[in-house]
Amino acid sequence: MSAEPTGTIRVVTVAYNPGDELDRFLASVPAATARKVTLVIADNGTERHLVDELAARHGARVVRGGDNLGYGGGANLAAAGLTEDWLVVANPDTVWRPGSLDRLVEAGEADPTAGCLGPRLLNPDGTVYPSGRALPTLVGGAGHALLTRLWPSNPFSTAYHAQDGNDAVRQVGWLSGACLLLPRHVWQALGGFDDGYFMFFEDVDLGARVSRAGWRNIQVPEAVVVHEQGASWKARPERMIRAHHASARRYMRGVYDAPWQAPVRWAVTGGLWLREEVEVRAARRAGRTR
Repeated sequence: MSAEPTGTIRVVTVAYNPGDELDRFLASVPAATARKVTLVIADNGTERHLVDELAARHGARVVRGGDNLGYGGGANLAAAGLTEDWLVVANPDTVWRPGSLDRLVEAGEADPTAGCLGPRLLNPDGTVYPSGRALPTLVGGAGHALLTRLWPSNPFSTAYHAQDGNDAVRQVGWLSGACLLLPRHVWQALGGFDDGYFMFFEDVDLGARVSRAGWRNIQVPEAVVVHEQGASWKARPERMIRAHHASARRYMRGVYDAPWQAPVRWAVTGGLWLREEVEVRAARRAGRTR
């Protein structure tokens, strides 16, 4: 008989008036690991009865901060007082493949330099969702922001997404916040997410801080999670587009704040503003054609 796997895990997710996706997420966790798991839901929404019902069904605990704390703030609340060995932060629109969480933990146990680990994320159709990426740079960020819609295969966007193309465990610049695993000591040393990012780029910022602190961001393709991506963008596309670009501008201004970097910083900011307006107008047109 094989020994029981060691290490406890806290799995946290952040819900905002969820639909069936939260039920699917919670239901997928038991098959993902043989380790002891504590489930915590940070509820940022107003439909409390649904979250409470699902939590009771799946043995989860619910925490609320009184307001919508955003993704990073909600995750921080759910992770407060962490005593488990490992912390998982995952979107409620993800579904764990059997054994996938154990694969992540095993990779972390094998590599003491791993500060943050992420799985391979798949779209529902089986295609790969880009989840292990290079940290954005001023020049690369400007090129990606300006060209990705008009020329998706441009060299800036290609370089940004290049790290998702093989099956080897590998170091990346940052990992998608849709599904992350961190050792307790790393999460606590970093202080969790910077909740100044209401939504988006809190994962980019976390990845950068992991590296600066001397740990590595590791993607483990053998661990597979399906990312249904969805409900929030579909229900509130303009708000989500604007939140994404506001966070991108905040990140770029914070990382590249030297006076001599101002011209390129202005170019990146301008490119992000332009792309934001293009995407908002496209979302409005799509809304009118439904």
